[in-house]
Amino acid sequence: MADIAQMSEITELKRPELDLTGLKTRSPDLAGLYEAHSRYVFYLALRLLGDPSHAEDVVHDVFIKAFRHLHEFRGEAGVRTWLYRITINHCQNFLRRWQHRNVICTDDEAVWNNAPSSSDSPLRVLEIKELGQRIQRTLEYLPEEYRLLLLLVADEQLSYEEIARLTEQSIDAVRGKLHRARKAFIQQFPKTA
Repeated sequence: MADIAQMSEITELKRPELDLTGLKTRSPDLAGLYEAHSRYVFYLALRLLGDPSHAEDVVHDVFIKAFRHLHEFRGEAGVRTWLYRITINHCQNFLRRWQHRNVICTDDEAVWNNAPSSSDSPLRVLEIKELGQRIQRTLEYLPEEYRLLLLLVADEQLSYEEIARLTEQSIDAVRGKLHRARKAFIQQFPKTA
């Protein structure tokens, strides 16, 4: 009977939002956790760092950190929110490192190659690619905090409450900063044409 209960809790790890409370003494399925959330963590890291190879490294580091500190997960937020917090912190630390400040990152074509469908015309594919590049250039111009808030609300579609928990700010502060971030984006976007 205990084996069935443990198997059902481990099976829970394959869901996108899982409850890790009570798993401090058991060994959860890291592969299931990775499978459920790695794509989201990678995409966030990619948008924050702008380099797919660095983003892949961050994903691996994030899941190693998460697994090592699983016993510290309090369950106050969802697992994905907890992983995003680890990802954001890791990316910020990465960007602060001296070595990264001396590396010139260029736009990676692989990021934009998957956006259009195969039925789109070549002109439409080009328009989508150019738009994606303009958006990325505009985001790179913005302060890191604004870029992060815009990515969390637009790409990850997190609520203001989830963003407030992730960024350790009040909901009103998130609303105000998002307003300023959107204004800054709108002001900068025409300059990237």
